[in-house]
Amino acid sequence: MNPYGRKRYLTLDAVLRREFGEKTVKIPLNAGFSCPNRDGKAGFSGCSYCSGALSGEFAGNPRESLSEQFEKTKALYLKKWGETKYIAYLQAGSNTYADVEMLRQVYDTALSLSVVGLSIATRADCLGDDVLELLSEINRKTYLTVELGLQSSSDKTAKRINRGHSYAEFLTGYNALKERNIRVCVHIINGLIGETHEDMLKTARDVAGLEPYEIKIHLMHVIHGTPDERRFLSGELRTLSKEEYIGIVCDQLELLPPETAIGRLTGDGDKATLVAPLWSMDKRSVLGGIDHELRLRGSYQGRLFINDFQQS
Repeated sequence: MNPYGRKRYLTLDAVLRREFGEKTVKIPLNAGFSCPNRDGKAGFSGCSYCSGALSGEFAGNPRESLSEQFEKTKALYLKKWGETKYIAYLQAGSNTYADVEMLRQVYDTALSLSVVGLSIATRADCLGDDVLELLSEINRKTYLTVELGLQSSSDKTAKRINRGHSYAEFLTGYNALKERNIRVCVHIINGLIGETHEDMLKTARDVAGLEPYEIKIHLMHVIHGTPDERRFLSGELRTLSKEEYIGIVCDQLELLPPETAIGRLTGDGDKATLVAPLWSMDKRSVLGGIDHELRLRGSYQGRLFINDFQQS
């Protein structure tokens, strides 16, 4: 029996409405942080799919202050949704990858922007003890979520995409956050080079076993100027069809814990730099296709979820 009402999965929107009593949205911000996979600590060229914007195409101009970025996006959101509550979302780059005092200044600035919480996107290998202590402090003061890019739990895939860290390293960072009662959102990507349907389901099973607070499921976009663009043009990389993607996402949703919030079920590629798949620009059609497929199956998020306690 579907426990979610109109939707067949637990949307982050529903979770935030429950938490704050009304619609609450994230405003993406760009604080200008770099990445260890760009400056030489873990690598120089970044992940094979990542653009020069460090996944911050929609996160604002880093040459503007966080306040300026926030107000510009807030004005757009007011036209779309009217008055809501807001969470500051440090999206572009690795937002725990700096001196801890600099991080404190950025986090305090973000929290001063009339928001009810803070979301910080980063990598699991950017969580030193001093950073974890700061995050614990922030977590005691506000609604904090730390978003970790995993993409795939396969170390073979991690090497192919030049991820720069292993699944074991991801788990170390993830567990350090969970031990401090910090909400964690895990990002995964479907359609990475060389991955099979089973590889993508294994990643979902592995993440399900961690029982994260939130998960974001992304589609692998081919972006102009990235290593994956060269792979795509040479025929080495094949992108998923819309039908394939919808089927994979529904398979993954069935495996995930019923209590994990679904923050995203597809991705937004910048139309100016998107090479493929072009069908991804019709986001409404993709989300509608997922809803339709789940209804056809008579299925819903968590239908096949089994954790260790349930197994025993």
